[in-house]
Amino acid sequence: MALRVVAAVVVVLLAAAPMVFGANHVVGDSQQWNTGVDYTTWANNQKFAVGDTLEFKYGLTHNVYEVNKSDYDSCSSSNPIKVHNGGDTSITLSSGSSYYLCSTSNHCSQGMKLAVTTAASSTPSGASPPSGSNSPSNGSTTPSPPPPPPNGSGSGRVSSGVAVAGVLALGLALMG
Repeated sequence: MALRVVAAVVVVLLAAAPMVFGANHVVGDSQQWNTGVDYTTWANNQKFAVGDTLEFKYGLTHNVYEVNKSDYDSCSSSNPIKVHNGGDTSITLSSGSSYYLCSTSNHCSQGMKLAVTTAASSTPSGASPPSGSNSPSNGSTTPSPPPPPPNGSGSGRVSSGVAVAGVLALGLALMG
């Protein structure tokens, strides 16, 4: 009987957990956070969304400084927003742009810096198109196709329907 109660509590907790997880982007993929990597090209090949995680993996001679755009452009580390050390740093993305660089001498000027722009959340289904949008002049609208899935080293997005079904199946298996 106690096992069924525990199983029921686990099912409720799992069902209450968020069902969509952000993607994890290993910065630089297999080259990681190092000098000699073109992070502009790497970032242009990614789709960043709110809730995604940037994972910086680096050696002890490197670090990750979160900076403003001006400091990013000039490779200045004198006024960091946040400093990360230790070889493995995960940063969850919020909306807008964020900027990162390595403060080790000459590393930023050698290209060890990253600018990330997080995509705005999509317009909900059934919402009106924004003013000035390109809709046909006859008043009808053609729905936009859904956005492509995110690129990255591993998409952690999980369909909420599949996750709920899995949680319920696990709960039933434990209770039955």
